[in-house]
Amino acid sequence: PLCSNNNPYASFGATLARDEEQNLWSTPHDVTHTEADDDRVLYNMIVVRNQLDKDSEEWQKLNYDIYTLRQTRKEVRSRWKHILEDLGFQKEADSLLSVTKLSIISDSQNMSKARDILLKLSEETNIFPTSWELSERYLFVVDRLIALDAADEFFKMASTVYPKRPGGDRADESQRAPQC
Repeated sequence: PLCSNNNPYASFGATLARDEEQNLWSTPHDVTHTEADDDRVLYNMIVVRNQLDKDSEEWQKLNYDIYTLRQTRKEVRSRWKHILEDLGFQKEADSLLSVTKLSIISDSQNMSKARDILLKLSEETNIFPTSWELSERYLFVVDRLIALDAADEFFKMASTVYPKRPGGDRADESQRAPQC
């Protein structure tokens, strides 16, 4: 019977609601959510904020920090999407950037190469802000680029569009190299 406690679907609606509450990547309803460390940090900030009085200074500070973190994530995703589109992945950019709990690494032998490229991107470009801790999400994206044989081109484009500058500032739009 459908109402039995043995029914595996009995809590389906509750699970979906709970997943929506914890889906924190850019906005609460972002379908590309993963349960990575940076998501847990954001989730913990939201839990603490929700326990505070809305008129308190602590609530306002946490609310600002949460907003800032989400905006930073959106900006990083936008940078990646911009480069993917410049490389010719206009229609595929969103799906290449989509990482869910069900995402897998396409080839376990690519894992080391993907980590190296991601680390190189963080050290040699400004595609990530200076204070950014590398997200597991982008490891999956780099793995997909390796499978498409586009990882090296992505790195070259990221180096051109978001070159490392002394002091961690990226090039202004007017200083960017011409796009391919």
